[in-house]
Amino acid sequence: MLEKNNVKFRQSIVVRFSGDSGDGMQLAGNIFSNVSAEIGDIISTFPDYPAEVRAPQGSLNGVSGFQVNIGHGVHTPGDECDVLVAMNPAALKQNVKFLSPRGVAIVDIDSFKKTDLEKAHFKTMTPYKELGLKTQVVEVPMTEMVKAALKDSGMDFKSQMKCRNMFALGLVCWLFNFPMDAPLRFLKEKFAKKPAVFNANAKVIQGGYDYGHNIHASVSTYRIETDDRRPGIYTDVNGNKATAWGLIEASEKSHCKLFLGSYPITPATDILHELAKRRDLGVKACQMEDEIAGICAAIGASFAGNLAVTTTSGPGLSLKSEGLGLAVMAELPLVLIDVQRGGPSTGLPTKTEQTDLKQALYGRSGESPLVVLAALSPSDCFHMAFEAARIALEHMTPVILLTDAFIANGSSAWRIPEIGDYPEIHPHYVTKDMKGHWTPYMRNDEAVRFWAIPGTEGFAHRVGGLEKDYNTGALSNNPENHERMVAARARKVAMVANHIPELTVRSDSDVPADTLLVGWGGTYGHLYTAFEELSKQGIKVDFAQFQYINPLPRNASAVLGKYKRVIVAELNSGQFADYLQAKNPKLNIRRINKVQGQPFLVSEIVDGVKSILEGE
Repeated sequence: MLEKNNVKFRQSIVVRFSGDSGDGMQLAGNIFSNVSAEIGDIISTFPDYPAEVRAPQGSLNGVSGFQVNIGHGVHTPGDECDVLVAMNPAALKQNVKFLSPRGVAIVDIDSFKKTDLEKAHFKTMTPYKELGLKTQVVEVPMTEMVKAALKDSGMDFKSQMKCRNMFALGLVCWLFNFPMDAPLRFLKEKFAKKPAVFNANAKVIQGGYDYGHNIHASVSTYRIETDDRRPGIYTDVNGNKATAWGLIEASEKSHCKLFLGSYPITPATDILHELAKRRDLGVKACQMEDEIAGICAAIGASFAGNLAVTTTSGPGLSLKSEGLGLAVMAELPLVLIDVQRGGPSTGLPTKTEQTDLKQALYGRSGESPLVVLAALSPSDCFHMAFEAARIALEHMTPVILLTDAFIANGSSAWRIPEIGDYPEIHPHYVTKDMKGHWTPYMRNDEAVRFWAIPGTEGFAHRVGGLEKDYNTGALSNNPENHERMVAARARKVAMVANHIPELTVRSDSDVPADTLLVGWGGTYGHLYTAFEELSKQGIKVDFAQFQYINPLPRNASAVLGKYKRVIVAELNSGQFADYLQAKNPKLNIRRINKVQGQPFLVSEIVDGVKSILEGE
């Protein structure tokens, strides 16, 4: 048993796994996250890996990281880590900047030989001193211990070294007093068809756990105080998987078959992968030959009566712009998921940004308005994917849902919904009493076109990319008719505001502050944590985060107009700030911007707000 004074109780703790791209840091981090979520911790993760297929082993460019924050009141992966696992000198050098001054670095000392240090561009044989590292360092001979554990396994050296990540994971599980049954179960599921691989990894992870017991006098262990949460079944889910599941839920609730037409692109491809597994639920997932084919196939599926979806990232959104214009003109329901990444062009494929907003709002020819939404977190991707499908089907419009690489690849603890948690979706179908006098662009009071599925007797029709007559649906070049149709399509999108939640503001008192901190989409966790930190410091700031971008919530202008200043923080050069300013010219909008392919640090937002307030 451990000594009582060797156990530290914490509300939350941040762990960062780091090593070569081939060291399995993402797998170790994912298993640790799953175990944390399963035992009741709130989690937030940040996978941070290079875009290169495989940089030279031991090089700075090849370092892959996975950071996870677990515990109570967790909204971000954390600015600093309490525990840094570094599998080689390059990993230590690249990630030491994230290590808290009160933290612990765990290193595989077998990988800190002279050649390893030279690969990482160390100039001396004293890497800790060279880095100015003053925190506790736990040197673990992981390589030698894995070799010893697997000496009778029949595995070659290369295969043995693939198990080092499990030794590190076992050690970290010991550090946090985690039971070993959960990670062993995850391993057994992953290697169900490879029992020899499972046995090797199981032996190594247990070895790491046991090693921790042998060094308990030299390093503290942690126990996390967790939240009291709503009862239910919780799991660890990343944003892409949650998005796929949200679309499946919408298919069930709308009684429309789900069709996905997509082309693989980082970081959106996992949505295609997840939906391709769900033939048992009637999902039709087609990998098309390019981005244009993906959206055109989805438009065809929508015309045929499916819940049609296409997924992409920034470069693919550019290619899909003409197809989006066709969906706007034909007034067909379509959901486009844009998992944003660093740009322009191929830019930073594995890094995160919020730089596609203006493209989503305006990136089409002509007057072509559509609905734009944004997800707040990995688990919120489920809800917003459902919302995107609901709005598309009930309002006969294309909908763009913006997520980003940070929340798409990151994960959080998610309560699996129960049957009654989500409402039925009612597609805007034609009705039997319309037979004989229906026309393709007949609308309800909110300008929503009625949907006639091809093959329905008495409802033969034609839609397309050329302008149609408002009354008859026949091709029309009449100037007044075109203006009327443009206005009708714009009104339809604007009226969606009647069917979405109003903007809510978080405040630490009953009296509104002079300043409102505003964000949108996947920056929610960092901005909310910054709001809490500012409140603790006695700096009075209110906070609001937008999920509904176009149209904005009905009360948005009234809410924003109450404040002396509105500070908009976003991972671009000010796109949402420009949008809000155009909608509300009298607002005093200030900006906090970051375009580095990395999420905000909470400290950056706190310091940015302080700087703005002190400068006035």
